[in-house]
Amino acid sequence: MRLHSLLTLTAVASLLLPMAAHAGPWPAGKKGEYMDECVQVAKKQNPGIDVKQVDAHCKCGADAIEKNFTTQQIEDLDSSADGVEANLKERAQQVVRAACAPKK
Repeated sequence: MRLHSLLTLTAVASLLLPMAAHAGPWPAGKKGEYMDECVQVAKKQNPGIDVKQVDAHCKCGADAIEKNFTTQQIEDLDSSADGVEANLKERAQQVVRAACAPKK
């Protein structure tokens, strides 16, 4: 009976593992850096845009990244090293676009 309970617990844990692997908090200070850079880029690309819209979009992007990437992946996204996979950055852009696109 005890073995059966252990196997059940292991099966449930293995099902939950992928969910835990795809979410992680921002590394210390990185979310603020992201927000600052996002606001600057948004204002440059859209002169005259409302500050509330910019803040909402950038917060949405930060939240989408946090929900879809591990802490290590978030750290890698900020890295300027050659080792950062281009597809990781592309995936982050796709996630943000999908989560934060203006509703039609």
